[in-house]
Amino acid sequence: MTTVYDVPADALIEAVMAELESEDEIEAPDWIEFTKSGADRELPPEQEDFWLRRTASLLRKVSVDGPVGVGALKTEYGGGKQGSNRYQVRPRKSADGSGNVIRTALQQLEAAGYVETAEGRGRKITGAGQSLLDETAADVLDDLDDPELERYA
Repeated sequence: MTTVYDVPADALIEAVMAELESEDEIEAPDWIEFTKSGADRELPPEQEDFWLRRTASLLRKVSVDGPVGVGALKTEYGGGKQGSNRYQVRPRKSADGSGNVIRTALQQLEAAGYVETAEGRGRKITGAGQSLLDETAADVLDDLDDPELERYA
């Protein structure tokens, strides 16, 4: 049986995006075009499919690392932030990703039935969510023509 670990993450996220597009509960909030995806960013995301991509990525991340909380996901989706002036030479400091983006996406995944709250330990994947990821991973593996991945087929 093919699992999340058997296929490249970027190919799986692309395929899960297509699956989540048909879900009624998963839709970009109105404020997403105005908000930054983290403290280290200067502008909002420019990708038109940013919300679906981030939601699919979060679903995969909760499956692999779960149960996981919003704080750990903020660190994971964060980056490096320059000091007060971006042209200075001093080392970068770590900055967290947007908690509101992550929290809202997780709430939508909960409403769709793919993620559930683990008692005081964050979010974990449900059976329906794991099933969606595994079935999508099997489809992705069938579509890949990479000879290195044939051992999983």
